[in-house]
Amino acid sequence: MFKQGKGVKQDFLALKFNKNNLKNSRFGFVVSSKVSKKAVVRNKVKRRLRESVRSRLDSIKKGFDIVFVTFEKIKEKDFEQINSLVEKILKKSKLLT
Repeated sequence: MFKQGKGVKQDFLALKFNKNNLKNSRFGFVVSSKVSKKAVVRNKVKRRLRESVRSRLDSIKKGFDIVFVTFEKIKEKDFEQINSLVEKILKKSKLLT
């Protein structure tokens, strides 16, 4: 999927997506140990990303595999900053309806 998909990058977040020919979209979240050595911090970032996507599920186009890849600076951001960045990156990739 990574090789054929399209990608968009914004600040501390990257997005890779590809059509999957299913009735719904699937999501993945990659938070590496470069973000933090502590699993607690990485899981907190994943929970924030998941909640941000969950709140927009109705407006995200169906039929895509979508992977969010994070960079180190994301651990310093609060939920509102992450939430607004997720919206920006989804608009930039034209995945929001």
